[in-house]
Amino acid sequence: MTQARWRLLITPPADGPLNMAIDQAIMEAVASGRVPPTLRFFAWTPPCLSLGYTQPVADVDRARLAAHGWGLVRRMTGGRAILHTDELTYSVALPADDLVVAGGVVESYRRLSAALVAGLHALGVEPEADKRADGHNAASGPVCFEVPSHYEITVGRSKLIGSAQVRKFGAVLQHGTLPLAGDIARICDALVFASDEQRARVRARVAERATTLERALGRTVSWDEAAQIMIASFRQVFDLALEQADALTAEETARAARLREEQYAAETWNARF
Repeated sequence: MTQARWRLLITPPADGPLNMAIDQAIMEAVASGRVPPTLRFFAWTPPCLSLGYTQPVADVDRARLAAHGWGLVRRMTGGRAILHTDELTYSVALPADDLVVAGGVVESYRRLSAALVAGLHALGVEPEADKRADGHNAASGPVCFEVPSHYEITVGRSKLIGSAQVRKFGAVLQHGTLPLAGDIARICDALVFASDEQRARVRARVAERATTLERALGRTVSWDEAAQIMIASFRQVFDLALEQADALTAEETARAARLREEQYAAETWNARF
């Protein structure tokens, strides 16, 4: 059987609007057949709070966000807020008819999670990938990592990798985040709460229900080490001819620049809900 050919991209750290613009530009290029299915790994600078597609911007304390020097962007995927810092972020863009993403969202989550789980095993973590939302789902709040949901990856009862997916343009984009280190609950510093007491309660709940790779392993894992292990696991799990490209195509670069300015960095997009 012929190996599937995917493109591998390791893009330089970028701000939130550009990272989300790049994901969309890649997705559109994959949908049109101008580039192969693409696996991308990236980082964020400065740290950035991302909102789910329909999440109210009123959840964000803009003054606190600015005081920390953190950015803001709205994703085109659903879910709740994530603070992107000290993490390895991945995205996978595939044509809508690719067998890896055949069926519904949950089925494709399960398939793609196999590579993430294999990578975590290689790092020494014992994760669970088919853990459905448990009693925690009674909690409602703005923080994505507070509540494990369908096929998101947990260690014990704590969420480790959160992912989200969108299907449009004739393609499927899934992206997600593996927190490497740091205070997983610091996201609460940039969100609106009725009182300091409520902020402290949510902070404690997030710290209990989410974790980082460093906490799970008891050692620090660098971005490069985590990325290389995840690359190897995707290659093995999906039997890929994974070819690394030096950069985005010129067309993708130009499209991402336009999307950043016209959409992802625009208040009309980020405050649309």
